Amino acid sequence: MSAFSLRPLMAAVVGALPLIATAQTAPVAKLEQIVVTPSRIEQPLKNVLGDVTVIGQDTLQKAGQSSVAEILQRQPGVEITTNGGPQAVTSVYLRGTNPQQTRIMIDGMRINSSTSGSVNWQALDPALIERIEIVRGAGSSLYGSDAIGGVINIITKKGQRERALSAWGNVGLGSYDTFKSSAGFSGATQGWDYSLATSYGTSDGFNATNPQAGGFTYNRDKNGYTQHGFSGSLGYEWAQGQHLGLTALNSYMDGQFDSGPGLTTPSTLTRQQAYGLTSTNKLAERWTSRLSAALSKEDVETRQFSSRFSTLQRQYSWQNDVTVAQGHTVSLLAERLEERIKHSTVHTEDKRNTNAVALIYRGDLDRHHLQASLRNDNISGYGNKVTGGLGYDLDITENWTVGVAANTGFRAPTFADLYTPYNWGFRGNPDLNPEKSRNVEGHIRYTDETTELGLVVYQNRIRDMINPYVCDANFECTSANTERARITGLTLTAMKQLGDTTLTASADFANPKDDNTGKQLIRRAKQNHKLAVEQRIDALKVGAEYQFASHRYEDAANKLRLGGYGLLNLTASYPITSSLEAQLRWNNVLDKDYTLIRGYNNPGSSVFLNLAWRM
Repeated sequence: MSAFSLRPLMAAVVGALPLIATAQTAPVAKLEQIVVTPSRIEQPLKNVLGDVTVIGQDTLQKAGQSSVAEILQRQPGVEITTNGGPQAVTSVYLRGTNPQQTRIMIDGMRINSSTSGSVNWQALDPALIERIEIVRGAGSSLYGSDAIGGVINIITKKGQRERALSAWGNVGLGSYDTFKSSAGFSGATQGWDYSLATSYGTSDGFNATNPQAGGFTYNRDKNGYTQHGFSGSLGYEWAQGQHLGLTALNSYMDGQFDSGPGLTTPSTLTRQQAYGLTSTNKLAERWTSRLSAALSKEDVETRQFSSRFSTLQRQYSWQNDVTVAQGHTVSLLAERLEERIKHSTVHTEDKRNTNAVALIYRGDLDRHHLQASLRNDNISGYGNKVTGGLGYDLDITENWTVGVAANTGFRAPTFADLYTPYNWGFRGNPDLNPEKSRNVEGHIRYTDETTELGLVVYQNRIRDMINPYVCDANFECTSANTERARITGLTLTAMKQLGDTTLTASADFANPKDDNTGKQLIRRAKQNHKLAVEQRIDALKVGAEYQFASHRYEDAANKLRLGGYGLLNLTASYPITSSLEAQLRWNNVLDKDYTLIRGYNNPGSSVFLNLAWRM
């Protein structure tokens, strides 16, 4: 996308913003959304610097048959691929970066696989999640490795200290013989806060592959799944400003996949776990300490092929937040990450440690807002990686804000990149360097009680990208730092509340380019448009969602074209009683046949009816 082609669009949009913003409608009271990921301290969403989105509880409660990845796909700047359904290997692309280039966390704990760099999205159930915070743009100066495209923090359900006991439950049926159920409770009493959420689901699924996958993969059978899990928390405030809290998540997926017609349908057993213990202590009027120890673990096993690997990550951090003056906070952070892997194929190395220190400043001075961060990660085998970030916002008026930001990121190679032993002509490369990025962006935002408008422009330059297959004349292959990419883009977002009608929309225009060849990066579209409307009719709520993606390519040479597509979803909810609600979701209403990965199918038209109980 050339700068010339963007100018008319930007001019038209900026010119239209005041007209949309001045449309009058009755204000609707909303609870202030508090987030923690953008600066590592609690702050209202309206005050954060940068391009941030929160997927709240209301959206997650009404997800129906949708997976976590599909919910993310409906947000600006997010694309996904799956190998044939919600039970299969799933990848999430944030702002056009590779799936391994986004830091994914559960309650602040890293869950990117140390073995492969991927994330077990298929094992995560929306029923166990309170909210999801998405921070776009390089975030390594806050969180370390992987955060080249941004950070996604999955926050599990927790007890609210000011609320008494509440309970909830869901049971639903849908297409492909899908069944889902979940239940839980939360509350607080006498200084204690607690929560527990459980879920169970099964589906017969659909055929994951088609003949384009090839004879060694394609099979005409259905590929279903069984999923279950729990999340919970327990905390105690033993004195004012002194809190000790425990969190836990354990989620499991038994998902079928295709491996040719001659075998009984194989399945992959995937378990994702995350546990954390945190002590939050107000040591002085202006000094808060947060000491935490966390553990995350993945187990992935395919018994039919005697394949199994696991990653254990232990993370320790001590963060001290000091208010040096009114509106000015400095955070000092010390962090340690211990990575350990086990694999059915023995790797030459199976452990790595990272020690990090960081300094974060957040300041508000009248109309001026500044955030600066500097971090050093010392990784065993690599030495030091220093990253930084700087963001500035200016309130032009009470409603209009403009801002700029620049930050750097990196991704350390995985154990598979580095230490895979020789097998079928491939071996790892222990001499790989970390991938590096430089991201710059600018934005303009308008907000009032009924309207939110935004425009973000960005450029992310990535170098030393790891090519997993660099082969010599004898077809002996290894990984190498040969790739470079430049991703430029523009994102438009809008929300408008008109009485009982809520409209939301986003449009992404991007140029995800391989800087070596000038070609479009694989499986990423240059345009993504998303539109949603919800209408309240007395107690009934009805809604529609539409998402469009332009064409993509399956290969780096841009010869295998994947056509563009548009999907229409419909939703409805109605309270049967004061505590029981019927929720309906109809995905892909027009039964669109579309391709995310060549040879792999996606769900057709599917309906899901859920009964939600709340106490």
